[in-house]
Amino acid sequence: MRIIPLSEGLFTVDATKHFVPYNESEHSLKERPVGSLLVEIQPFVVITSNDILLLDAGLGFSKEGRLQLHHNLINAGINPSEITKVLMSHLHKDHAGGLALHSEAGECKLAFPQATHYVQETELAFAFERNSSSFDKNDLKCLKENENVQLLNGDGFIDSYIEYKVSGAHSPHHQVFWIREDGETVFYGGDEAPQLQQMKHRFAAKYDFDGKKAMELRQEWWRTGEEEKWSFLFYHDIKTPIFNNNANNR
Repeated sequence: MRIIPLSEGLFTVDATKHFVPYNESEHSLKERPVGSLLVEIQPFVVITSNDILLLDAGLGFSKEGRLQLHHNLINAGINPSEITKVLMSHLHKDHAGGLALHSEAGECKLAFPQATHYVQETELAFAFERNSSSFDKNDLKCLKENENVQLLNGDGFIDSYIEYKVSGAHSPHHQVFWIREDGETVFYGGDEAPQLQQMKHRFAAKYDFDGKKAMELRQEWWRTGEEEKWSFLFYHDIKTPIFNNNANNR
């Protein structure tokens, strides 16, 4: 399998859930609101023998007149129309903003209309039930009653080689993925395994729905991943997007 990180850059985020671009040479964390976190925003492409998979969809910002996610794919040598499956860990706006394109008339359409999108049904319902700044309902409305969106119900497999499980620790209906092919396992834990250092240390985050459960899951995944030589993908890690237990890092 080939893995391609699609970095959208560094951002700070505070309790308002607004993601503000951050340049280390120009900005200081001291100038940002108290409690601001510095994070990378980084969807991934995983290329297998049968699919070109997109794992989460970034913020949905534009760059040079084009959706930044499309721009990054093209720079990586991938036409956005080549994406076959979009795997969504959850629908918070920093993970789901790149799912939709909006016309001047206010119409919403999928940014990857040729791909099948895999979303937990309860996660989509929850996003519309809540009045939360974590979700952008304007972006998510194109997921409703769309033939290219497959609503999942619980745990299972996609085409026998992609396993998904509802983990429910960062958000109540969060899911994680294992992609297995030719003896290799790629694990994507979304916001329950967002950074390498959180895997190595016991850390319960206040921003998680269930911080203790998220901490325990990270410990479990890290132990099993070491034993089974998984490759970990870290969506919010500034320095280490991929950690490969076969080669220590890459």
